[in-house]
Amino acid sequence: MDCGKLICSEKSNIKEVMTYIDRNSKGIVFVVDADSRLVGVATDGDIRRALLNGIGLGDSIKTCMNEHFTYTSNPVDAQRIFQQCDGKFKIIPLLDEDMHVIDYVECSNRQHIALAQPQLNGNEYNYLMDAFLSTWISSTGKYITQFENNFAEYCGVQYGVATSNGTTALHLALAALGIGEGDEVIVPDITFAATINAVIYTGARPVIVDIDEDSWDIDPYEIEKAITPKTKAIIPVHIYGQPCDMRRICDIAEKNDLYVIEDCAEAHGAEWKHKRVGSFGIISCFSFFGNKVITTGEGGMCLTDSKELDDKMRILRDHGMSKERKYYHEVIGFNYRMTNMQAAIGVAQLEHLDKILEWRYEIEEKYRHIFENISQIQMQRNDLPDRKKIPWLVSVLVDEKVRDTVIEKLKYHNIDARPFFTPLSEMPIYRQYARKCVKSRKISKRGINLPTMFEVDEVKIEKIASVMKKVW
Repeated sequence: MDCGKLICSEKSNIKEVMTYIDRNSKGIVFVVDADSRLVGVATDGDIRRALLNGIGLGDSIKTCMNEHFTYTSNPVDAQRIFQQCDGKFKIIPLLDEDMHVIDYVECSNRQHIALAQPQLNGNEYNYLMDAFLSTWISSTGKYITQFENNFAEYCGVQYGVATSNGTTALHLALAALGIGEGDEVIVPDITFAATINAVIYTGARPVIVDIDEDSWDIDPYEIEKAITPKTKAIIPVHIYGQPCDMRRICDIAEKNDLYVIEDCAEAHGAEWKHKRVGSFGIISCFSFFGNKVITTGEGGMCLTDSKELDDKMRILRDHGMSKERKYYHEVIGFNYRMTNMQAAIGVAQLEHLDKILEWRYEIEEKYRHIFENISQIQMQRNDLPDRKKIPWLVSVLVDEKVRDTVIEKLKYHNIDARPFFTPLSEMPIYRQYARKCVKSRKISKRGINLPTMFEVDEVKIEKIASVMKKVW
């Protein structure tokens, strides 16, 4: 800490000290004598009261400084003082045995409310240490198979292929389906860039289409309009935990002989007609990044009911190496493997996925209850027919004219909030692939993702609501 900006001479007058306080932005100065020993402390409040009592700007700071100040030589003791004095002090000087200022300790009541954080209160540590002590810490081990099987079963699918992350899962799915140069793949305008990037990796051409205004998901009507003889696949993204209209999308795909590759990165446990997402596509892809519903730190998975595709993805995932002949490569593959240590965390996370979803639903309902009387805030819909959304992040819409101001105000109060994804069609590197997208731009400019973690309670949501209301 730079305590020099907080130190002034006892010979300074009040006007000079006010300049010190203005420059250090701490609201306090440490007053020292000619031998640099601390003799007093003055706050902006002390000076304000002195001026109101008739003390002049040219008078000595000694006229209003506090000579009976609190100090310590131990930062640990400072924390105890903060707790005992219940907010009376914000800054406590740290002194050496000769009363020289060597540092200071600052107390802040601005608790940071994070957007998301992993919930690691199950067997994560136990399984991780088991994997570590087994020495099977790389891409082979019992937890990889266990995680693949358990997650596939959870989603109602036969096979799971664990990958290094969600992006490699998407690329692996496209590669296994033989999609490449000359092909077209339809993607929604609002999604994380990984969706479109994976298509571009293959050499295929992505086709960006607009979203449905109610669900914020890809619009099936826009999919139909975008199909050409070159179209090979559709990637519906269950955005912010909201399932897409999978009946219409699957019907369109069947009618036009197209593959459906589900992007379920943000929708673990969401359902369409009582059937979990990840069970509709010929291949479905998940992410287990740190901010997802369940996490392995980094990591992903491809799900499929096809034994042929399962075998193919496993070969491609492992450098294209033959299963029968070690170090013999039949195709050009990738290194997209998950480690046994990551999978160990995934197995533990999956054990309490239902509980994780339960508290996420509870948090979202608390937001709904507190926001219901704030007409300027529109929450993500949870009443669409046949859909059971999950709260990945609590997502709301506000007037686009104040959206950025709301986010700035929240961050000023130490509350993490994020704008919606920028539509792909607005970014120069992707613009060439876009059809006309109006609704996605409209929704994106209004969208905010709010803190969604276990520690968010009614008090914190009330604080968030209070800050947001001040904007209006």
